[in-house]
Amino acid sequence: MPHSQVESTPPPRKMARLHLLVLAVSLAALAWPASCKRVRSVLAPVTKDPATRLYTMPFHYGANLVVDIAGPLVWSTCAPDHLPAAFPCKSATCRLANKYHVPGCTESAADKLCDSSHKVCRAFPYNPVTGACAAGDLIHTRFVANTTDGKNPASQVNVRGDAACAPSKLLESLPQGASGVAGLAGSDLALPAQVASAQKVPNKFLLCLPRGLSSDPGVAVFGGGPLHFMAQPGRDYGKELAYTPLVAKKGNPAHFISIKSIAVDNARVPFPAGALTTGGAVLCTRVSFTMLRSDVFLPVLDAFTKALAKQGGPVAKAVKPYAPFQQCYDTRTLAITRNGYLVPDVTLTLGGGKKWTWDGLSSMVDMAPGTACLALVQMEGVKGGDNSAPAVLIGGFQMENTVVEFDMKKKRFGFARLPSFTQCSHFNFTRAG
Repeated sequence: MPHSQVESTPPPRKMARLHLLVLAVSLAALAWPASCKRVRSVLAPVTKDPATRLYTMPFHYGANLVVDIAGPLVWSTCAPDHLPAAFPCKSATCRLANKYHVPGCTESAADKLCDSSHKVCRAFPYNPVTGACAAGDLIHTRFVANTTDGKNPASQVNVRGDAACAPSKLLESLPQGASGVAGLAGSDLALPAQVASAQKVPNKFLLCLPRGLSSDPGVAVFGGGPLHFMAQPGRDYGKELAYTPLVAKKGNPAHFISIKSIAVDNARVPFPAGALTTGGAVLCTRVSFTMLRSDVFLPVLDAFTKALAKQGGPVAKAVKPYAPFQQCYDTRTLAITRNGYLVPDVTLTLGGGKKWTWDGLSSMVDMAPGTACLALVQMEGVKGGDNSAPAVLIGGFQMENTVVEFDMKKKRFGFARLPSFTQCSHFNFTRAG
């Protein structure tokens, strides 16, 4: 028998030991993910500022960034003696930082990106509330946070990334104590993409915005779920999302979705032809309440007031509107349930057929003692059918106490409304064991 064949066939006893070794290695491999899997998704608390109604993410060591779902960059104020990063102004990273032109920002003209006096990369951060912009160096930075298993914080992590410096004047109208803005749009230098690159996780994030004036924060998870809350510890909301496609808009990194129809109290609202498709719908945390273009707002308002008048129970008494709203009521004439004021539901039918329903908790807001208003706002300075403006801006209030997911890899938006006994502020930020 040739020598090679002898060496390839172990004796019976050796073969038995080999089988046992293979079995042991196989069992160890099966056990490894459960016991030793590295947690990579990054956790951030989300607070709500009562004065501005904007949301911030307070990272460790003083960084407090305003949440801007439509923002393409991360920026903050920098110390006067900061050292600019070695990004040449013609580098690929610099091009990414200036990929999206800020409307009305004359400082970001192409001839000012690279000149003889400034050879390192400049970016042009902007204030999402005032629209002001400024030139600032692009620098290396880090976000100090915790990883999470979806139930508690895990180990601390330094997420390295790139951010733009900005002068302190750019903080005007932002919450007191804010140091900058975290852009969460679908761009390459937005925070989700930078976490995905640094942590080797999918380019997506879960967001649950807190409601009310409680100091307890909501939660953001970069890299995807699971996501559990203390009131329902065995329920993973990362697996309960209804999805609709994200719609790409050329030259705009914001998150757009399509709205096929809107119903009030299950009755479809009639709109002028093309009203919902012209401009699309965008999700936006820089506005507190959902804004509708006039050709969408007026039919919805008419349908809501008529449906409320036909509703059984007490007759809702309209009162003087409380700016910026057009329809307000005396709360003594509104019935109240665990789902808020008993008013007609507003239901959006989205692309793919999923329905997003806003009951009294999401459609009505208390604005003064004894006064509650329909929490929808008509856009100002925009004519009906104007393609330069979206038909609908879905604001922060309508996303509160709802788990939403922005998945840039799969190009989809997910949502799941929390039950009345569970809040976004019920995430357990105490580190386990």
